[in-house]
Amino acid sequence: MKRHSLYLLSLSLSVSICTVSSFVNAQQQRLVDTCISPTTVAIQTNSDTETSTMKPLWFQHEITVTAPKRGCHLITADIQKAAGESIRQCQIGLCNIFVQHTSASLTINENADPDVRTDMETALNKIVPAQWNRDGTFRHTMEGDDDMPGHVKSSLMGVSLTIPIRQGRLALGTWQGIYLNEHRDQGGWGGGHARNIIITIQGQGK
Repeated sequence: MKRHSLYLLSLSLSVSICTVSSFVNAQQQRLVDTCISPTTVAIQTNSDTETSTMKPLWFQHEITVTAPKRGCHLITADIQKAAGESIRQCQIGLCNIFVQHTSASLTINENADPDVRTDMETALNKIVPAQWNRDGTFRHTMEGDDDMPGHVKSSLMGVSLTIPIRQGRLALGTWQGIYLNEHRDQGGWGGGHARNIIITIQGQGK
C-alpha cells in the first residue's frame, strides 16, 4: 500500500513537471516568435497608428556636387533630385549621406536666410584660422593655407549625415536644410570643388 502511494505521488509530480515545462516552452516560443518578426511595423502619425506588413528596401545613389566657391552651400534639392524616387518608396527608413573627401563636410542647418551660411563660414574660419598654417602650429602645409584647416574643419563638422525617412519623405524640420561645406579655395590639389556624395537608403515600403 505504501509503495503504491509513493508510486502515485511520483507519477503525479512527473505529470506536473511536464505540464509546467510544456507551458514554459510554449511561452518562450511565443516570445521568440514575437521578437523575430521583422516585417510588422507600426507607423505613428499625428492622427493615428497604422500597422502594416512591409518589405525591406535598399537603394544607393552617387552624385557629384560642384560648389561655386569655398563656404557652406545648400544641397537639399540635389539630394532630393538624385534619391527622391527611392525615398518615396519607403514608408519608414533612414537616409545616409556621405561625402568622400577630407576637406569638405556635411551638416544640417537653416535653409532660409543665406546669411546663416555666410556666418557659418565666418565662424569656422575663426575656430580654425589659416594663420595656423603659417605660424608653425601645423606641419602639413604643402598644399596651401586652406588645406590643413580644411582637414580639421572636415573632422569637426563630419562627413556623413543620417536622416529619418517618414512616409516617403525626408523627415527634415521646416527650417532645416542639408549643407555641403567646402573648406578649400580650389579643392584638393587645386582641382576645383567637385565633391562626390554617396546616398544610401534603407527602409521598408509597401
